[in-house]
Amino acid sequence: MNNMVDIISTSSIQAESDVFGDSSSPKIIHLTPWDIASLSLETDRKGLIFNNPINIENEIQHLKESLASTLSFFPPLAGRLEIIHHDEDNTVSAHILCNNVGALFVHAVVSDNTSVSDIINSKYVPPILHSFFPLSETKNREGTSLPLLAVQITELVDGIFMGISMNHTVADGKSLWHFINSWAEISRGCDVVSKLPSLERWFLHPNCCPIRFPILEEDVQIEKFEDCTNYDRIFHFTKEKIAKIKSKANEEADTDKISSLQALLTHLWRTTIRNQQLDPEKECSILVGIDTRGRIVPPLPDSYFGNALVVDVIRMKAGELLLEGGLGKVALEMHKMIASYSDEKLKILYESSMRAPQTLQLGEICSIFGISSSPRFNVFGNDFGWGKPLGVRSGNSYGTSATLFAGAEEGSMDLTVCLPYEVLEAIGNDPLFMDPFPI
Repeated sequence: MNNMVDIISTSSIQAESDVFGDSSSPKIIHLTPWDIASLSLETDRKGLIFNNPINIENEIQHLKESLASTLSFFPPLAGRLEIIHHDEDNTVSAHILCNNVGALFVHAVVSDNTSVSDIINSKYVPPILHSFFPLSETKNREGTSLPLLAVQITELVDGIFMGISMNHTVADGKSLWHFINSWAEISRGCDVVSKLPSLERWFLHPNCCPIRFPILEEDVQIEKFEDCTNYDRIFHFTKEKIAKIKSKANEEADTDKISSLQALLTHLWRTTIRNQQLDPEKECSILVGIDTRGRIVPPLPDSYFGNALVVDVIRMKAGELLLEGGLGKVALEMHKMIASYSDEKLKILYESSMRAPQTLQLGEICSIFGISSSPRFNVFGNDFGWGKPLGVRSGNSYGTSATLFAGAEEGSMDLTVCLPYEVLEAIGNDPLFMDPFPI
């Protein structure tokens, strides 16, 4: 891995049973267009910081056993991807083979004196954090030979960091936290998970799979964006500050439809543009994800385990973004764009992507201000038996982006923003950002 951590042990963890069917006949899960889109991206990496358990060795063994029990409810995570080549039309198709070859479990310890406070009290994400995640920089398409789930428990001086890497082709962010929430329940002593995952993939038409798509090519556009991935800074917004931003946005737009999240994202986007001092004519873009589970008719179950996510982009010139009243105008545009994703629109897009599936390229995403994760995910409820987490961090860092989490205090949010260092410093010193609209 690297000299920042020492590996104590690695294990392959198999599901202890198959609660969904006959383990002698591995289940095949065909990929949907929503799944295929992530094949060329990196795995989804999220981590939790905890105080030390009373007996770390006993807890490591307990976590392995509870992970095996939890995988029984999430058999795709113990499987592998299979990519099939079709010579007759020079295409490929892909599916998840639930063959229980196992997930990866790593036990590590920091090789220096890194403490809990070094992680949670630092304005900038320390470089060592990326060594706390297994399968770092792994592409999802590599799930044919690498585990679809990998966990690393890293001992700090006075706590532990639980780093989780999940293949994004198998599950979106909501499903990732569904799994983590379920593992915490089993680890606390529950016999079954409170919300069984729905493993059946959604297809618009029966008998339409496997979906064929062009052979995957290497992303050649990443190198020129590498300099943008070195700095991640965390900004904390209280419930009161978020309410103030939301109120101002709705007031400016003369509406009551703009949500807290839409207002905060707009506030962040405008701040990043202002502090980069861009040409007013430069076109700027922000990419947001939209959960489709409740938008399809009939709706997908909330427990749908897979990708049920579409992304869209809002584009505006820098000067237009920064005009007086821009917070309300831009936030309203974001609201309208998200609200436009009706059942009809989603099914038209799905039909189109069935005919011509697209795989997102990291180089393309790095050129846009991308938003990932959600403050709606249950992060601080993940008690594995020795207390709730002290903090959460992302192991994904690319281009210009922001990762959103719920804050430790109710109603607050933490934003991990990835930008060049000088821009992050300017944002941190911008009074209009951290203390907007003073009374």
